[in-house]
Amino acid sequence: MTIEHVPVMIDQVLEQFDSIDRFELLLDGTLGLGGYSEAILDRFQDVRVIGVDQDPYAIEIASSRLARFGDRFIPVMDNFSNISGIVGGLGFDHVDGIVFDLGISNMQITVPERGFSFRENGPLDMRMDGGRQDGISAGEMINQLSAPELSDIFRVYGEERHSWMIAKGIVRFREKFGPILDTFSLVEAIRSSLPAPAMRKAKGHPARKVFQALRIVVNGEMEALKEGLDGAIEVISPGGVIVVVGYHSLEDRIVKWKFREWKDETEGTIMTRKALLPSEEEVERNPKSRSAKLRAFMANIPM
Repeated sequence: MTIEHVPVMIDQVLEQFDSIDRFELLLDGTLGLGGYSEAILDRFQDVRVIGVDQDPYAIEIASSRLARFGDRFIPVMDNFSNISGIVGGLGFDHVDGIVFDLGISNMQITVPERGFSFRENGPLDMRMDGGRQDGISAGEMINQLSAPELSDIFRVYGEERHSWMIAKGIVRFREKFGPILDTFSLVEAIRSSLPAPAMRKAKGHPARKVFQALRIVVNGEMEALKEGLDGAIEVISPGGVIVVVGYHSLEDRIVKWKFREWKDETEGTIMTRKALLPSEEEVERNPKSRSAKLRAFMANIPM
């Protein structure tokens, strides 16, 4: 199966790294299928890239795709929350650029067995590391948590206005039919929870926000982002650039406030006064980019 991969806001991402005076090493914290890494390796001929991903499938595909770059590409299977350990473990003191493309990749959405998609049926899993760390799956969460616990997750991480109604409906569904084991069963439970007027007013698929919330919590994405940013400022070289592309208001808020904190602590300069947005042409060409926001930060150069 061929998986389409279109790097979001790639031109704007590359432009941020143009400002680095001495650019030798970049860390791609969210390697995925390797779109950002490939573009950076192509554009900056003297740069080596450390590609980090916790998904073994992503590492396999990206390593094959980027094999033409030889030892300029260094794949690492890990979570970007361990960024300082990754850099030090490879024998480097610092990196000159860091890029994070947050959220979910097309690879994960288009493989039904991963359980991320509400449009394809598969087991309710959603663990980005493929279960290597034995973390709780989305199915275990859906079948074990109470209605108040589920409602809190849907409201906070999915910003779902009908969170309580859906949570109660899921509990009723599993009491009537037994455990919810696959994605289509969860979609059915969500649909059966919502009255017709709410379904008509829903923007997009009615299960979208619930699936998003489950994925974020299953993978500890917000905690990993905070830890990854803390590690990034530790390993970025003077004059180095950190770029983050986010898709969710919670993660964008974390990035925005972390950059402001660094600025107040005189760690460097915020390069993007306001978040950069994709062009209308890109959104039309690649709908995934619709909610994207890009922020960039440059570390101080000692006087």
